[in-house]
Amino acid sequence: MSRTEREMLSRREREIMDILYRNGESSASEVQNQLADTPSYSATRTFLTILANKGHVQFRQEGRKYIYRPCRSKKSMGGIALKKVISTFYDGSPVKAFAGLLESSDTGLTPEDYQRLSKLIKKGAKGKK
Repeated sequence: MSRTEREMLSRREREIMDILYRNGESSASEVQNQLADTPSYSATRTFLTILANKGHVQFRQEGRKYIYRPCRSKKSMGGIALKKVISTFYDGSPVKAFAGLLESSDTGLTPEDYQRLSKLIKKGAKGKK
């Protein structure tokens, strides 16, 4: 399995990762109880095993149950997902992605947000000279 294949997550896998990030760690039954359109316990364990095989979660045994937690920070995984979105929808161009976000009419960005972004851009430009 290539790195890209390992990093790609199905809708259900993303749902499970969201639960694990929110909870910090959870048993399979705790994950199952928080999933929409609740799958069987067996299906939930299968998804958790797949996520472990892909390197997204790790687990430890406590008595008879396994406790799962994310291997990477949410920020790290967000970066991977963002790179995939930029590659897929913006021809690999962060500038096009950023422009698309800023041009969207429903960004909800405040004047303070724009000021912060402007400072970050200026700081980045100084670092590249």
